[in-house]
Amino acid sequence: MGKIIAIANQKGGVGKTTTAINLSSCIAVAERRVLLIDVDPQANATSGLGLSAKDEQLSSYEVLLNEQDMDSAVLRSSVPYLDILPSHIKLVGAEVELVEMPEREYRLKKAISAARDKYDFVFIDCPPSLGLLTLNALSAADAVLIPIQCEYYALEGLSQLLNTIHLVQKNLNKNLAIEGVLLTMYDNRLNLCNQVAEEVREYFKEKVYNTVITRNVRLGEAPSFGKPIIMYDAVCSGSQNYMSLAEEVLGEETSAAR
Repeated sequence: MGKIIAIANQKGGVGKTTTAINLSSCIAVAERRVLLIDVDPQANATSGLGLSAKDEQLSSYEVLLNEQDMDSAVLRSSVPYLDILPSHIKLVGAEVELVEMPEREYRLKKAISAARDKYDFVFIDCPPSLGLLTLNALSAADAVLIPIQCEYYALEGLSQLLNTIHLVQKNLNKNLAIEGVLLTMYDNRLNLCNQVAEEVREYFKEKVYNTVITRNVRLGEAPSFGKPIIMYDAVCSGSQNYMSLAEEVLGEETSAAR
C-alpha cells in the first residue's frame, strides 16, 4: 500500500515545488512507482516536469471539483515510474467553489483513495496558503513534509502551519504525521543559515532530515528546461542533495515496514 505525503508550507519561495518535483523524481529513479499531484494553481510542478496545462486537458481541478476519475487525468512524465496529476490556472477559483460543496475537505482524499494500490508513493504539491486546497491535501495525506528556507523569516508563520496541522489532526485526519522537516537554500558560509538550521533542529529534533538542500544554480535552471535536476545535471550538488533525501525517505519506509 502506497504512502501519501503532502509537501506544504504557506510561505512561498521555500523550495516546496522544487522538492516535490525532485524528490518524486529521485524516488522514481529508484524504480518505485510514484504519483505527483499538483494542486497549486500556479502549476509549477506540472511545467517543471515539461508538461503544459492546456485548457482542454483534464487536471486536478476536474478531479477535485467535478469528481472526474483520476486515472483519466493522470499523465506520464519523462521520468520512468513517475506519473503526474497536472494542475491548471482554473484552480484559482477552487477555494471559493469548494466552500459550498459537501465534505469539502475530503474531496481529494476520496478522489485519490485508489492510488494507494497503484503507487508506492503519492506526493502532493500544495499551494503557498492554508486554504481549502491545502486542507484537502492534509486530509488525504498520511504525513506532511515541511520545507524551510534557511533565511531570516524562515520561522515566521511556521506556528500558523503547525497550528493548522494540529487542527487537521484533531478534526479531519487524526493519523496525519509530520514526515520530516527539510532545510532548503542552505549556504554554510553564512552565519544566518547556520543559526536558522540550529534553531530548526532544536525545535523539531529528530524530525529534521540529515540532508540539507544547498543553494545551487543548476537546481534553479532545471525547471525552465522542464526537467527534474536528476535529468538535467545528475552530478551537480542539487542532484546529489535530492538523491540523498530520497535515500532518507526510502530508508524510513524500509524501517517502518519491518
